[in-house]
Amino acid sequence: MSLNKKSVDDLNAKGRRVLVRCDFNVPLKNGEITDETRIVAALPTINKLIGDGAKVILCSHLGKVKEGPNEKESLAPVAKRLSEKLGKDVNFVADYNVTGEAATAAVAAMNDGDVVLLQNTRFRGEEETKPNKAGEAFAKELADLADDYVCDAFGSAHRAHASVAVVTKYITEKGGTNAVGYLMQKEIDFLGNAVENPVRPFVAILGGAKVADKLNVIDNLLEKADTLIIGGGMAFTFLKAQGYEIGKSLCDDEKLDYCKEMMAKAEKLGKKLLLPVDTGVAAGFPDPIDGPVDVKYVPSNEIPADMEGLDIGPKTQELFATAAKEAKTVVWNGPMGVFENPTLAKGTIAVAKALAETEATTIIGGGDSAAACNQLGFADKMSHISTGGGASLEFLEGKELPGVYAADDK
Repeated sequence: MSLNKKSVDDLNAKGRRVLVRCDFNVPLKNGEITDETRIVAALPTINKLIGDGAKVILCSHLGKVKEGPNEKESLAPVAKRLSEKLGKDVNFVADYNVTGEAATAAVAAMNDGDVVLLQNTRFRGEEETKPNKAGEAFAKELADLADDYVCDAFGSAHRAHASVAVVTKYITEKGGTNAVGYLMQKEIDFLGNAVENPVRPFVAILGGAKVADKLNVIDNLLEKADTLIIGGGMAFTFLKAQGYEIGKSLCDDEKLDYCKEMMAKAEKLGKKLLLPVDTGVAAGFPDPIDGPVDVKYVPSNEIPADMEGLDIGPKTQELFATAAKEAKTVVWNGPMGVFENPTLAKGTIAVAKALAETEATTIIGGGDSAAACNQLGFADKMSHISTGGGASLEFLEGKELPGVYAADDK
């Protein structure tokens, strides 16, 4: 699925105003950035445009902005860190209006190679709404600041927001180019090839809490993968669908028939569907989440009625690790248990370790799996860690992502 979109390499950017939608939705604590991964990921595209002599205008959202514009969700700390990383001053437009007079003036004063960062796009409520009149107006104001547009925010590419997908319409109207950045291109190449053209055997590992969150992913990956591994909280719905006692474990009762359908589909297609054979159980969910917890391991078809399954057991760890090590392509989305707890992280660690030791192309689908790889120290051993949890899931479902499809074809 090389989607054959124009990339930042196809722009003739010298002297042109290029609006770049980044994903600077970084975690903040007391106004300080605690993880700069997303800032670092944006640097290759920004540096390329600076080197080409473009006037680089950056925009991004940060946080949920539920209580209206506020300093806690301002992009000011990002501007400061970006200036350090780029080794040059980033002119931050602090105006809550995002595209108002201050932004217009800042852009008008730019020289080739200068960088301006606009305020949090979600400070304009219209950003959030699916394209309607308000969203359209904001998208047009963004386009008015620029000649060309580059989307490098894969983490937001599944949302048809003003600054992600709608802005492209107005750039096209004025004769400009809409391209993807290096980060987006990498995501498209890795995730697209994994799903559409994998080197086989192709193993997909799904975890996390709910079956409902991954209905279409399970269905789509059964068509594409040779082996589908299911762990985490979602495995218990499959186990219950087989008629097993799962105690107090998490279960999507409304999805039992769906799980039966998927198991029948796997059998019909001749695909392996691996479920846990043993489970780490405790009397209840740890409180606090990283607090002490007394765990014992039981066969997955013999979970006591008064116990809750919270991790995969040692035999399952070995089963899943062996399947992963025999693969040539592995996609992993979702932890195997309550990985935030040291006692219940063993299953997730075992899977991460197996992926770190394999020669296969290993693709981590963002979200909690990416967090687990980073926290457990395996990140540098993976071929690719996606920067977008929701976006990578929708990609694996086979959905069209608005932020990708809005870019111009080559």
